[in-house]
Amino acid sequence: MKRKIIVPMLSAITIAGTALIAGCGGSADKPSDKPAAGGTPAASSSMPVKLDIIETGSGLPTPDQDIIKQELDKALNTQINLTVYASSDDYKNQVNVRLASGNFPDLFAIDRGQLKQLSDQGLLLDLTPYLDRLKPTKDFIGEASLKQGMQNGKTFAIAKKPTMSKTSFWIRKDWLDKLNLKVPTTPEELLEVAKAFTENDPDGNGKKDTVGITGSHFDAFFSIFGAYGVGMGDGAPSFYVKNNKVMNALYDPGMKDALAFINKLTAAGVTDPELMANTAVLARQKAIKGQAGILYSEWSSINSDQTLEQIKAVNPNAVWIQMEAIQGPGGKYTSTWDIGNPAGLYAIPKALEKQPEKLQKVIDLLNYVSSKEGSLLVQYGVKGKHFNLEGDKVIPTDLMAKEGAYFWLYQFTGRPELEYLQVKFASQIKFIEFAQKTPRIQGLNGFVDFPSGYNPGDAGRFIEEELTKFMYGKRPLGEYDSFLKTLEGSMNYKAYIDAADKKLKELGYVK
Repeated sequence: MKRKIIVPMLSAITIAGTALIAGCGGSADKPSDKPAAGGTPAASSSMPVKLDIIETGSGLPTPDQDIIKQELDKALNTQINLTVYASSDDYKNQVNVRLASGNFPDLFAIDRGQLKQLSDQGLLLDLTPYLDRLKPTKDFIGEASLKQGMQNGKTFAIAKKPTMSKTSFWIRKDWLDKLNLKVPTTPEELLEVAKAFTENDPDGNGKKDTVGITGSHFDAFFSIFGAYGVGMGDGAPSFYVKNNKVMNALYDPGMKDALAFINKLTAAGVTDPELMANTAVLARQKAIKGQAGILYSEWSSINSDQTLEQIKAVNPNAVWIQMEAIQGPGGKYTSTWDIGNPAGLYAIPKALEKQPEKLQKVIDLLNYVSSKEGSLLVQYGVKGKHFNLEGDKVIPTDLMAKEGAYFWLYQFTGRPELEYLQVKFASQIKFIEFAQKTPRIQGLNGFVDFPSGYNPGDAGRFIEEELTKFMYGKRPLGEYDSFLKTLEGSMNYKAYIDAADKKLKELGYVK
């Protein structure tokens, strides 16, 4: 059996919606009454069932070197053919081509847009009648993840178990010590520290070449927004529940106050003047070079071997520590964590209902990688070879690091994130736990589909441009309501607000 990693295609392939619909037909059959798999499925004397699976990724070894495939095939009596595509754009084209031609994969990764498009076109299997047979999977991923795969009240995809945020604010402790300051705990203290980092020569080089805060776009101010109870996500205002109502950050009563305080920071000259142009990498490089003392970043970026070497090369005495969220009139939140944004979605084609034996094998596979035995396999490899157990504690061997880089490709239902990180990044556990415990506003954007007539790209650019003007005093806050009216009208944002309100009520986030 051949399998390969697909390199980017030379040209994009577009398939009309009518052709996609034509790729699948027939009426729904009843689900098989074969029991669901819980742990290791019962041995079978029948011929192995071939399963064709596609997703994006890289690093997949050849079948003869793929120990995870071999172990899954042995446990499930299958012949799994996993194909991974290096480019997400090429992958989407490939999905369209295969569904249109009737060459259906048995399990395939999709994104939120494809979930809506393909389910509306009748190409995805409605998994709702099969959820009892998927009980191990349901129990493993949890209720919020199950909702991520829903459209119009039906389940059309299995979402991975939730991941967890790696981000927090970081601050130069050696600068605080030099200037006899404490870690800021309120917006006012943050302004005081940022001023000192900008004006009082914290690096001792006799030059005024430092600023208090750097970052990328809005992330530099996430903690300010959070202190006023406003949920700003990565590049977009968040939806969240407040007083049992669906709230959008732009309409939050705390938004104007947050923007007013951010304007204090920018007017004082304590923020990186290139904030809105910075990438996350560029902001981190500025911090590493000693140009700023406060940064919003992932623990995995700040504490990577490469970053630590760079910090040491610039200043061996530099000490970066994680900083808790600041407390303001609206609460204490470092940022927003979108529980509606899935770590991954996997769908089954509707056509597979006509092949009940194969469909059952896909269900068995999902259930098995959700069981204790199967989950350990796709996380860490083969017991006794890649890891050992001391009670319930996973002890990795040297072979795990050598051979385990691709194992995640088989984590179709995700993994227990904190437990996984504790094993894979044991030396970073205090940073992992700090980020995990950092309070965040529960965002819900990932559950909301863009309505017809709404262009998220145009609206997003307009929102960023206008909020930037408010933050930098280029537009008075007295015009904020006028900004919202333009957004609702010219950008059709009202339709997006209404769609979110309807969807989140359907999902039960508002009673």
